[in-house]
Amino acid sequence: MQYSVGVEYALHCLVYLIDNPEDSPIGIKDLSSFQGVSETYLSKIFSKLSKAGIVSSVPGVKGGFKLSKSPEEISFWDVIEAVEGSKPIFQCKNIKDNGYLYREKGCTPGTSCTINLVMLSAEEKMHEYLREKTLSWLNKELENVIPKQIREDTRKYFSKSTI
Repeated sequence: MQYSVGVEYALHCLVYLIDNPEDSPIGIKDLSSFQGVSETYLSKIFSKLSKAGIVSSVPGVKGGFKLSKSPEEISFWDVIEAVEGSKPIFQCKNIKDNGYLYREKGCTPGTSCTINLVMLSAEEKMHEYLREKTLSWLNKELENVIPKQIREDTRKYFSKSTI
């Protein structure tokens, strides 16, 4: 299982929106320029985030995006699901029912597929973990791992671009 790089771009960009004043949304042009990614690509990601209710779009010359919820209410899983969709990682094709005994002997399957049950359980544990990690948590973690000057320069970049 692999999530697209769109999830990473989304999480990074959402962190930039946390400290931005409510009345100063950040535009896609500024976000894409800062990240070094095309506006078109980032627009597609933000369209999905908007549809999921994670961000809201502010129209106009000084428009852009802002968080629709508090950072405490937005989990990693919310972002992953918005960008990637809710398709399960493991997709059981119920191949056991095509096995020799079922096919040739007329046996009927009596139990759920154990492999599918294990995979679904593992996926749910991962979802639970990702639901526990919020944008607020991420922002606090970044304060500990990114040098203070870089965090300040990032905030200045976006406050300058919204003036």
